[in-house]
Amino acid sequence: MPSVTRVDPKTIFTPEEWARVSTQSVWMGPGLVVFAWAVIIGAGALFIYFPNPLTYVLAVMLIGTRQLGLAILEHEAAHGTLHPNAKLNDWMAEWLCGGPIGGSLKRYRPYHLTHHKYTEQPEDPDLGLSRPFPVTRGSILRKFVRDLTGQTFFKQRIRQGVAPFISHLQGQTRKQPRVQDEPGRRFWITNGVLIVATTAMGYWWAWPALWIVPMATWFPLVTRLRAMGEHAMVNTQDDPFTHARTTLANPLERLFIAPFWVHYHCEHHCFMYVPCYNLEKAHKLLLQKGYRERMRITKGYAEVLKRCGSKGEAVAA
Repeated sequence: MPSVTRVDPKTIFTPEEWARVSTQSVWMGPGLVVFAWAVIIGAGALFIYFPNPLTYVLAVMLIGTRQLGLAILEHEAAHGTLHPNAKLNDWMAEWLCGGPIGGSLKRYRPYHLTHHKYTEQPEDPDLGLSRPFPVTRGSILRKFVRDLTGQTFFKQRIRQGVAPFISHLQGQTRKQPRVQDEPGRRFWITNGVLIVATTAMGYWWAWPALWIVPMATWFPLVTRLRAMGEHAMVNTQDDPFTHARTTLANPLERLFIAPFWVHYHCEHHCFMYVPCYNLEKAHKLLLQKGYRERMRITKGYAEVLKRCGSKGEAVAA
């Protein structure tokens, strides 16, 4: 199928408005990376200095959401909008964002840009994330249980990670990735730094308890919620303003589910080279210009869950 229709920003914004939302900051991208790691360190310190079940659950949720935040910043870099310097943009994504969580910018960028080119069409590599919906509430609950109990992590990380070694031992030839990269090497180098640093401070248990546990539980859950909020049940039409959903997240949702303006996904798909920190500005301008009725906007993630768990019910887009 042909690629999806694109929005020409010149037909919507004045030159001054477009410059305001599209101009990249030299400092914002690095600042967001520092902020993500500051929250991770702060959440870990909260539990270390005030150890109890409540602070541990809070730390796992905050760190897991910031791991998603690192993935979002890697996504930002895939569009070249984490920093105006291309080399610094890619380096931050590979070593400070994607590396510690096992991501690969080299593999993700062509994959993700294909998603933008064929959003919600058969060629869209992310179609499997939105196609199953709506489902029953019980189905969503079972998915969340698998996420929070580490089953999703085991399936996506452990099983896939050891599969090449098992195939090698069995003498089988596995299909090589189209883009050659070594995300495993960056993962263990960056995580090795975390292990050495926390062990040197006397907290040898911090890496498994405050990094791997969030990665195995809360991170998969909020990643699933992100995917549901972005494209599930948007009833895509030829109008590019219907290709993705914006979820009006409240402060708690932004803290525990949707960091770094990721919930402004309609705006991101319409203007995919607008930096994430300017998406809210773009959103407000679009509302001022009367685009509200064309956009897919949902109030909060509870409403997203209601729509996605509405199998057998008639729910408007």
